[in-house]
This record gives sequence, C-alpha cells and structure tokens, in this order.
Amino acid sequence: MNAPRHIQTFNVEWNGIHININWEPQWLNLKANHYDMAHLDIESTTPERAALPITATGYLSHFTSSETVASFGGPVEFVLAWLDEAACSPAWQAKAAASRQFALF
Repeated sequence: MNAPRHIQTFNVEWNGIHININWEPQWLNLKANHYDMAHLDIESTTPERAALPITATGYLSHFTSSETVASFGGPVEFVLAWLDEAACSPAWQAKAAASRQFALF
C-alpha cells in the first residue's frame, strides 16, 4: 500500500515576484527504501509564470535531498538563496537590465 504524500505549500515574494513553492521532503516515500529524495515545485504566480533566474518559463520541478534543503534552513530559504545566487549570473543581469529600459522598437 502506498503511503500518503505530505506536501507543504509556501508563498514567498522575491524581487516583486510572488512565488508558490510546493515541498515534499519524502518524495514518494523513498526514504523507506533508503533514498533521501525530496521534491520542490516552484512556480511564479504574480506575474503569472514570470521568468526567474532558475527558470525562463516561471515553473521548475526540482529533485534534491531533504538534507540539502534542511542545511539552508528549509525550502523557502533554499529557494530564495538559489534565486539570489542565480540572479548574479551575467545572463540574468542582462535580462534584468533590459527589462528596466524603455525600448522604442
């Protein structure tokens, strides 16, 4: 028999973008089989599906270990740290600068 899934939902704001984070620390109960497999489901909601430095589509499904996420202080802190780090990339910096400038054509 399958164990019930335990998914936690968090809503955060990062740089004016509202983000929904679904966190399943024991994805498909694989820990019973000695696998530390966790799942993050990240989606920008306002603006809807706004690009983020970790996903151009505004949605990302990410598998990791619950231990890694816990080392950051939890799923919210993990995602925010990931966004902040990825936002330092030259590609994201150029995209952010272009979105702030008025274009005539």
